[in-house]
Amino acid sequence: MDPRQQVVAGPGDALVVLDVQQDFLPGGALGATGGEQVIRPLNRCMRVFAKRGLPVFATRYWHPPDHRSFATHGGSMPPHCVAESVGASFPPELGFPHQAVVVSKATVADDERHSPFECTDLESQLRRAGVQRLFIGGLGTVHCVLKTSLDARAAGFGVTVLRDAIAPVETRPGEGERALGRLLEAGAEVIDSKTVA
Repeated sequence: MDPRQQVVAGPGDALVVLDVQQDFLPGGALGATGGEQVIRPLNRCMRVFAKRGLPVFATRYWHPPDHRSFATHGGSMPPHCVAESVGASFPPELGFPHQAVVVSKATVADDERHSPFECTDLESQLRRAGVQRLFIGGLGTVHCVLKTSLDARAAGFGVTVLRDAIAPVETRPGEGERALGRLLEAGAEVIDSKTVA
């Protein structure tokens, strides 16, 4: 696909904004390098979807204080995205339209899943809305974007990943690019958000 070619969002499309929360932005407990750079392209896409009356979904981790991923409870990560905390909140610069639906995940202590297709009613909401293709952006590429996109493809949805609206939380260099390669192999499109019209 020509990266300059417009991709028109229309009936059957939805935008999914994954986990753009304070703890995943620079300075947060698990900050993604360059994570703040996803906000502007996501805002642009949200304006396009809002103008067309198309669905926008926002996922968020909403952990209990004793979540098993935390080092204090046997996991390997610092506490992050604890429900009702500042770290779990969306940054004020992120301009969700009034019709955006917030989907919380990993809301119980033993739920560590990265994809909202596994642990929420997101899929049933998409089906009820007649959605066939997802435009996906957010944080982070290696876990949440990759897993959500693969699950969406397995569920029969078309997937278009917004390359300039994602950022990885990498433990090893190059993980983000390798994740994009896996998405392409799975049949996802990868485009620049500026082409969404």
